[in-house]
Amino acid sequence: MGSRGLRGAWYANEGLAFLLELAALAWLAWWGWTIGPGPAGRLLLGLGSPVLAAVLWGRYASPRAAVRLPLPGVLAVKAVVFLAASAALGTVVGWLPGLGFALLCAANVAFAEAGRLGPGSGPGGPGPTEGQPGPSR
Repeated sequence: MGSRGLRGAWYANEGLAFLLELAALAWLAWWGWTIGPGPAGRLLLGLGSPVLAAVLWGRYASPRAAVRLPLPGVLAVKAVVFLAASAALGTVVGWLPGLGFALLCAANVAFAEAGRLGPGSGPGGPGPTEGQPGPSR
């Protein structure tokens, strides 16, 4: 695949990453609303769980995170959020959709990191190929 194809795949994967992050928040909200005891519990869990995930992600895993963790730390935060969302989806809908979501998230993160650390770029490099745009992680 040429550098144009890699760049296109990288951008498509970044778009998918954003959609998966939004879906994770939605699954957590749905889970909280479904299992919460009574109206107050539903409201607390339905709003609290996605807010907690968004705060963790924004503080530690986003490209503009307030706390700059090394790559293993960023990947750990992403794993916690995506696995929690997968478990939430599995609880509400069934284990197969939860497993599918977890596998899709894992493939997305793996492809993103392979692009960032691929030929011609080092840790925190410019993207899928030398000189191509891409976030710092």
